[in-house]
Amino acid sequence: MSRVRLLVGTRKGAFILTSDGTRKDWSVSGPHFAGWEIYHLKGSPADPDRIYASQTSGWFGQVVQRSDDGGLTWNAVGNKFLYEGEAGTHQWYDGTPHPWEFKRVWHFEPSLTCPDTLYAGAEDAALFHSKDGGNSWLELSGLRKHGTGPAWQPGAGGMCLHSILLDPTNPQRIFIAISAAGAFRTDDGGQTWKPINRGLRSEHIPDPTAEVGHCVHHIAMHPSRPDRLFMQKHWDVMRSDDAGDSWREISGNLPTDFGFAIDVHAHEPETLYVVPIKSDSEHFPVDGQLRVYRSRSGGDEWEPLTKGLPQSNCYVNVLRDAMAVDSLDSCGVYFGTTGGQVYASNDSGNNWQAIVHDLPAVLSVEVQTLS
Repeated sequence: MSRVRLLVGTRKGAFILTSDGTRKDWSVSGPHFAGWEIYHLKGSPADPDRIYASQTSGWFGQVVQRSDDGGLTWNAVGNKFLYEGEAGTHQWYDGTPHPWEFKRVWHFEPSLTCPDTLYAGAEDAALFHSKDGGNSWLELSGLRKHGTGPAWQPGAGGMCLHSILLDPTNPQRIFIAISAAGAFRTDDGGQTWKPINRGLRSEHIPDPTAEVGHCVHHIAMHPSRPDRLFMQKHWDVMRSDDAGDSWREISGNLPTDFGFAIDVHAHEPETLYVVPIKSDSEHFPVDGQLRVYRSRSGGDEWEPLTKGLPQSNCYVNVLRDAMAVDSLDSCGVYFGTTGGQVYASNDSGNNWQAIVHDLPAVLSVEVQTLS
């Protein structure tokens, strides 16, 4: 029988949750790296025993941790993330120049075919590449040196490159998203980049339809349709059917179009999930009711999923990397909250259970399906 491994990054360590294919009873390992912020853990699609973790603190800096045995043991590997060439500047909120500074890794994206190859999205926004299991890193500087770079600005959480999507049909194509700059695409393996933000509108920037400057919270796609992208923006849920060349809004009947997380069903490319949050100043569910919304029509219509979720006095948030789906026949959906709960559904969202309570605030949730 298949097994499932959840990789949970929190403000105070990492936790690994495992279950069999029924996904009803879970064992918990951790905290790993107790007391450290673990922004993201991600397993290699090419090797189920290989896991990467972003361990960081404002005092000790960034450390990349790697496990080669499914999280039983860990080794600190490369911690040198250097911006290539001249650092340059970007514009701060008040228009003054601000130097590029490396602060942390927000997101790892391992190669689909090689366990030693992976990408890292950083703050200040940059994309790094490793070909030796994280021991050494090279910046793909064509992104940061794009002519729009000086106009990028930090969102409320920093100027972070938080989303990386690899096209399974074209190894030269990569999608990324930056808060607050927007989404970008490369078609040549990272040498050159194109902003892909046409159709986005953001009222809080000087030009609401500008080429860059949009606060994109997360992007997602189904591997069988890599030209179709879904986006949770600062406001608005969006969809592209042409690899990001244009976007249209699909917020529809959602109670609010603000949120952070978005993901796509493993087997149904028209089925997607979001967790609406009340507003950009009130980061909690509308009316204190924790609800995942599902669309089975690619975003045209949405339905609330509530069974097993708290429907009163719930004031947690679900962050951008804190939702994941597994690849079992009955697709499992998972998300973690800033209140330290991790919720799981083993039936595509119809029913939920809290599989762990009282963790530190959850920053990320990823899942591995193991044979």
